[in-house]
Amino acid sequence: MDYDAVADELYALRPEEFTSARASAAAAARTAGDRDLASRIGALRKPSLAAWVSNLLVRSRPGEVGPLLRLGEELRRAHRDLDGAQLRELSRHRTALVRALSLQAGRLAAEAGHPVGESVRREVENTLHAVLADPEAAEAWATGRLAKPLDAAVGFPAAAEGATARRRTSPPSGPAPARPAGKAGEQHRRRLAEARQDAEAAERELRTLRDEASAAERAAGEAKVQVERLERRVGELAGELERVRAEHQQARFAERTAREQARAGDRRVREASRRAATAAARLERLARAEP
Repeated sequence: MDYDAVADELYALRPEEFTSARASAAAAARTAGDRDLASRIGALRKPSLAAWVSNLLVRSRPGEVGPLLRLGEELRRAHRDLDGAQLRELSRHRTALVRALSLQAGRLAAEAGHPVGESVRREVENTLHAVLADPEAAEAWATGRLAKPLDAAVGFPAAAEGATARRRTSPPSGPAPARPAGKAGEQHRRRLAEARQDAEAAERELRTLRDEASAAERAAGEAKVQVERLERRVGELAGELERVRAEHQQARFAERTAREQARAGDRRVREASRRAATAAARLERLARAEP
């Protein structure tokens, strides 16, 4: 029994199946005499719903993993290089990609029997933002074994540290009195980065609200089509009901007519039977009276 194989199998299960499957796998390892493996399996944490959705996205759409990881590398590089134009372009791409992946993850969860709400979707988006900001988060996400959602980093810490280190090791340009200006420039860049993050957050919120409004509009349109279809169906059924009622009335009339004819026929049969009996009796009397 291999730990990685067991972990992959467990985190591929639906959340409600995890605990019992983990207990079975740990028991199997103990039966095989591998107490260390049994302990490691028993220590695996059941994923939260948001973590399960994030894992489901990785496992169901492996082709989406590489592009997101590459985008994260490019974003961190742009932050290190303080490349404003590249950052703006990549940030737009980030917003669109995170939103698309979040919606895709929601659809996958619904198809798997676990539709998710807004709070879980936000946790999934936070996880994706963390993947873009932090290489360690990206590595953990790509395994498909998250037990809890990842926290989105504020900014790109690794990139910022790289930029700071580069500034410390770069030779000073200009005389020593210019250093206060460098500090002011650094503060300005920090404020600019914070403003950029606020703008990106506002843009994400705007896009989210627009998407939700579009989704609501689409749902309303679909509901209207459904209502119109059902109204047509009601009309069809009403017409069918009227036709069936008319046929029912005709059938009842035909039944009454047939019953009356049957009763009249029965009377005629009885009368004919009496006439036949009378004729037979008369014939018998005449036969006896014959000389």
